[in-house]
Amino acid sequence: MAISAKQVKELREKTGAGMMDCKKALSETDGDMEKAIDFLREKGIAKAAKKADRVAAEGLAHIVTEENRAVLVEINSETDFVSKNENFIKMVDEVARHILNNNPSTVEEALEQSFEGEGEGETLQDFITNQIAKIGEKLSLRRFAVVEGGENEVFGSYIHMGGRIGVLSVLEGTTDEQAAKDVAMHAAALNPKYVSRDEVAEEEVNREREVLKQQAMSEGKPENIVEKMVEGRLGKFFEEVCLNEQAFVKDGDQKVGKYVASKGGKVKTFYRFEVGEGIEKREDNFAEEVMSQVKK
Repeated sequence: MAISAKQVKELREKTGAGMMDCKKALSETDGDMEKAIDFLREKGIAKAAKKADRVAAEGLAHIVTEENRAVLVEINSETDFVSKNENFIKMVDEVARHILNNNPSTVEEALEQSFEGEGEGETLQDFITNQIAKIGEKLSLRRFAVVEGGENEVFGSYIHMGGRIGVLSVLEGTTDEQAAKDVAMHAAALNPKYVSRDEVAEEEVNREREVLKQQAMSEGKPENIVEKMVEGRLGKFFEEVCLNEQAFVKDGDQKVGKYVASKGGKVKTFYRFEVGEGIEKREDNFAEEVMSQVKK
């Protein structure tokens, strides 16, 4: 019988198996969805689906460069142990190169693109799903950033702690590669959120200003000096979150913006990925897990 694309999509969503495997399973079972799921389970192909609800908060940040272009990716695994696995490291590199060569706009677009090296019609998502079955943990492409150095621009790359943190920076007005790498290293260490204060949303600045005002007033300061205190403390806030205003890690006597200017340029942008940031990690209580099994 003819197998529809809708059936294949549904089976993929339920099992995590590749498109061609799903199509074959449906053909073998005359389109019966439940039998097709069992078919894939029996073949071991649906194994990856069992891991879909697990938390993947470890993994690697990885950078691939080609001439004047580079990509920074974060790919997550469940354990730090797997992030050191040779097969996982190879997979991360292959995914990064795919993204650099195919230039997708979003993670969703990247996952749907045809992946060279897989079977006909297979996608990047199929490739990752197959690696889940081989490696034995939930794996996911979380995010990526592609940067390009234009005329009189340069990018710097830096990987810290074996892939725990990855940074790509872009400087304009200079081609000093060492300066660009210095900025990337600085961003890895001090974790700025913005390049300059004009990038900080007015809403965020106003919220910070109000907090600082209430702090000053609670300290019993006279109203006539509260505003001056607030503006002074707001300067400290910008120094914490803005790259250009932070004291340069290699020379605390000058700000990052001044350091880059001394090289004839300025910071255009930067991307900093710290593996697992913002992901709520599951804390397993093995004693409770064992007791729950005993009580069944």
